[in-house]
Amino acid sequence: MKEVTYRLLVTGLVQGVGFRPFIYRLAKAHELQGWVENRNNGVVVKVTGADKRIQKFRDDLVNLAPDASSIEAIETEQVSHEPFTSVEIRESADIAMGVTEISPDIAVCPDCLADMKAQVHRINYPLINCTHCGPRFTIIRDLPYDRPHTTMAPFRMCPDCQMEYENIMDRRFHAQPVACNRCGPVYRMQSGEGITENLHEILVRIRNSIAEGGLLAVKGTGGFHLVSDAFSREGVKKLRRMKQRDGKPFALMFRNVEEAHLYVEITPVEEDLLSSWRRPIVLLRKKRELTKGIADGLSTLGIMLPYMPFHHLMFEHLDTPALVMTSGNFSQEPILISNEAAADQFSGHVDGIITYNREIFNRVDDSVAAVIRQTPVVLRRARGYAPAPIRTGLNLEGILGTGAELTGSFCMGKGQHAIMSQYVGDLKNLETYDFYREIYERFCRMFRFTPELLVSDLHPDYLSTRFALQLAEDHSGIKHISVQHHHAHIASGMLNAGLEGEVIGFCFDGSGLGSDGSLWGGEVMKAGYMNFERLFHFENIPLPGGDKATEEPWRMAVSYLYRSFGEELRDLKIPLIETFSGKEINNIISLIDKKINSPLASSAGRLFDAVAAITGLSYKSTYQAEAPMLLESAIDESERGRYSFEVKDRQISFLLMVRQVVDDVHSGVSTGRIAAKFHHTLIELMLQLAIGIRSQYGLDRVVLGGGTFQNRYLTKKVLDKLENERFEVYLPDRIPVNDQGIALGQLAIGAHRRESW
Repeated sequence: MKEVTYRLLVTGLVQGVGFRPFIYRLAKAHELQGWVENRNNGVVVKVTGADKRIQKFRDDLVNLAPDASSIEAIETEQVSHEPFTSVEIRESADIAMGVTEISPDIAVCPDCLADMKAQVHRINYPLINCTHCGPRFTIIRDLPYDRPHTTMAPFRMCPDCQMEYENIMDRRFHAQPVACNRCGPVYRMQSGEGITENLHEILVRIRNSIAEGGLLAVKGTGGFHLVSDAFSREGVKKLRRMKQRDGKPFALMFRNVEEAHLYVEITPVEEDLLSSWRRPIVLLRKKRELTKGIADGLSTLGIMLPYMPFHHLMFEHLDTPALVMTSGNFSQEPILISNEAAADQFSGHVDGIITYNREIFNRVDDSVAAVIRQTPVVLRRARGYAPAPIRTGLNLEGILGTGAELTGSFCMGKGQHAIMSQYVGDLKNLETYDFYREIYERFCRMFRFTPELLVSDLHPDYLSTRFALQLAEDHSGIKHISVQHHHAHIASGMLNAGLEGEVIGFCFDGSGLGSDGSLWGGEVMKAGYMNFERLFHFENIPLPGGDKATEEPWRMAVSYLYRSFGEELRDLKIPLIETFSGKEINNIISLIDKKINSPLASSAGRLFDAVAAITGLSYKSTYQAEAPMLLESAIDESERGRYSFEVKDRQISFLLMVRQVVDDVHSGVSTGRIAAKFHHTLIELMLQLAIGIRSQYGLDRVVLGGGTFQNRYLTKKVLDKLENERFEVYLPDRIPVNDQGIALGQLAIGAHRRESW
């Protein structure tokens, strides 16, 4: 049988996931000879053998690839025959400006959990890993992904680990973080009982502290967590005091999915997402309330499962089925990653600090996801997802989208890949901005990125915009363009779905600077990548006190009531008017009348705020979008009614609705029914407008964008209604629908505009 030689270049997520040993074993199984090698631009394979065997090898390469891998493409080329005598894995090579993907961090696999109880040198080793699991992005310093380029470099392998690392048939062959009790990083605990590195003692101390309602700082994969018993009111209160966070819901880590089933509803799709190797926090519907202070007033809980070996060891020693596990930082600051910073900032606030001596190089929060109509949707893209790229058909090389302000992220173009940074946080302080700039520099180095075109938000005061302007100033020849906030939202959704041409865009959020200089946030547009046309928008309503109105929903309620009832609002017999003094209400009216710090805004988010306050659900917000979340959670799903609205001169007025809401409050209609009718009003509005726009422009594709569409009730009903009318409706799922997704839209718009220059 005649032998031939082929060269294959495999691109995608193929490093750090056991791909080379997989190729080796596959070649052996098909009786092929040759070699496999990591390069910056992918994995290169050269094999010699019978043509039919090589074709079957290629097919199996796709069909049997490791679970955490993701093959983008395989370039196959027949080359001059080379008579290899064996299969070998070659040293990694750094020869290209193109880059391969960097694996996100992967939850500990079942095989490693079994090894943790069976392998002599790894009994209860709390940082066990293999080629199928363990830290990746958080420990990598540079490409290619080899141990010297990771924070495992200081740890010299013992003979047993070295043997596994070099054994091609072993599951730990070239597992860069491979280690064991004899040679690997170790845990350490500092508490009132002193300092210890004895693992058993650490676990006993944790058990005792948690049982007594204690609060701990525990180093995770991408940063520190603050941890308490989810069923300890005292522990939760301590956590709130430390975090300076009055109401924002906490995420919980359950021992296993069976325990979680007792407290939340979990569909099969949600269970798959919860148990996946990415291990995100998944928003799930409550079955019953837990401890006061965890997620008060909300119908959902954020749940995750253990993803580090240490998490499993902790639960083996704990009686509680669930822990509160929230990011280890103070309010508005990035999650802490260094042992020294944790000791400095947490000492005196927590009952113990648990660390390990492997450095976290790239900090990354837990990701957040939800399931909407059987589709997993990413709401915060971080651990387990970042920095895996979004594949596109566009030339994105050299384009940088700097994002917005809230839930900040940037996105850089490399070839046809959009590489989005992990979730950074709200760009409102120096600490978060420093983190943003730090990871930008790291991404430039790791992904060999040189900026050629900078795309930022229109808002001149966003730190992300200032970053773009500073880059343009520092590097002559780099072009800079600004893109309207809501246009970027819709473009992001289009690119997520691979759409071209024009679409109907519904973009509902808190606010973004409009192209007319006013604040937008309730936008209906006809949009493509190059341009957009604002067809309809929510009526402009004053925001009395400016940013203060986003923190105090009662101000927006007064603004809407004043627009709807005039001076008669003072006589309304509703809880809001009875809660605030006449002087307080008069002060708001005065701000509006005198146009003092009361910018006009067409904001969907502020409409939600107003209705929540009119019903008495929320007067002051302790965290972003609290009032809209409470309003969604209050919905009585048995209610089918809706309120009225008017569309005139392209403006959408809800003044009739506000009067009807007040009538319902007067009549004693339950908050749940009012909340349902309010949501149904928005759904009907979108349906009517979409039908009208289709009739006028012939468009039948709808893209949803903006943080309002994190509301699962609203989004599910909108999808159902529009699809029943034969619209194609697209909700971003691979990237967040909120402002974290803005940078991707900026990238797409920049690419299309550059093509036209």
